[in-house]
Amino acid sequence: MQIDGTAAIVTGGASGLGGATAQALAAKGASVFALDLPAAVDNAPKVEGITYVATDVTDPEQVQAAVDEASGASAPLRFVVNCAGIGPSARILSKKGPHDLGLFRKVVEVNLIGSFTVVTLAAAAIAKTEPLEHGARGVIINTASVAAFDGQIGQAAYAASKGGIVGLTLPAARDLASSGIRVLTIAPGIIDTPMLATVSAEFRAALAEGVPFPKRLGKPEEFANLALSIIDQDYLNGEVIRLDGSLRMAPR
Repeated sequence: MQIDGTAAIVTGGASGLGGATAQALAAKGASVFALDLPAAVDNAPKVEGITYVATDVTDPEQVQAAVDEASGASAPLRFVVNCAGIGPSARILSKKGPHDLGLFRKVVEVNLIGSFTVVTLAAAAIAKTEPLEHGARGVIINTASVAAFDGQIGQAAYAASKGGIVGLTLPAARDLASSGIRVLTIAPGIIDTPMLATVSAEFRAALAEGVPFPKRLGKPEEFANLALSIIDQDYLNGEVIRLDGSLRMAPR
């Protein structure tokens, strides 16, 4: 599908995977609406073609307002890339006691339910656009993680939430096929995002050494490039694509 002259929503769009994707879409001529929390929006870089919208993806009213803003743009809303997410670590049982059930609920609420909320409300708006060739109207890309398949010690909540994203992919693609909307998921490995900015060079090197090939951390721009490729390939649908250098995570 052509990106130029369209509107796109990117959650978590102020930095990291979402920031790189928002900038890549804007560079291709899309009017991008980058959704993120207020503090992240306040610190986001000013980029031509990107409108930052302070949005909590766990609040359906805020998501609906953001979708209304994006779909009310001069260009048709065609694309959604869900990158918003959190990844706290906690064991089911530790020296501190049982896993905080509220924390588990929060991770699922942000990563899985938040993504589903955006998918649902944005799909309703995309479905109202004029169809293109073969009835195509848009593409939705969700973000899982290799943790969905290889969850490590302390990742019960995170892996469960990302596993839900993987499980959502095919039924969502089937549900939205009649509206001409493709749904795919990217499952990244260890990507060099701001979340890793505070760790030591030695730790980063150890992470890179665990990747079979290439032996380095992934780049947010590689995630963004894959998202653009998914948009461009109309016959891709209902699939989860790992972006991980063939990494399979060890238990810890």
